[in-house]
Amino acid sequence: MELKRVVIYSKDIELITGKSGRYARKIMARMRKELGKEKHQLISLGEFCAYTGLPEHEVLAHLCGYTR
Repeated sequence: MELKRVVIYSKDIELITGKSGRYARKIMARMRKELGKEKHQLISLGEFCAYTGLPEHEVLAHLCGYTR
């Protein structure tokens, strides 16, 4: 399977980390602040991986298991 999108959402962060939705939204807010993004701007998968230090191939493999 191949992930057909570049953007990561809070639900994805919940699935990857096993944490709550509130935690995922806080992480996204922190990332936007540190990256100098506005509230409406999206977070890419690459930006998420760089921020968390998680290998992109592992995150992709995990997310592909949840997408159809």
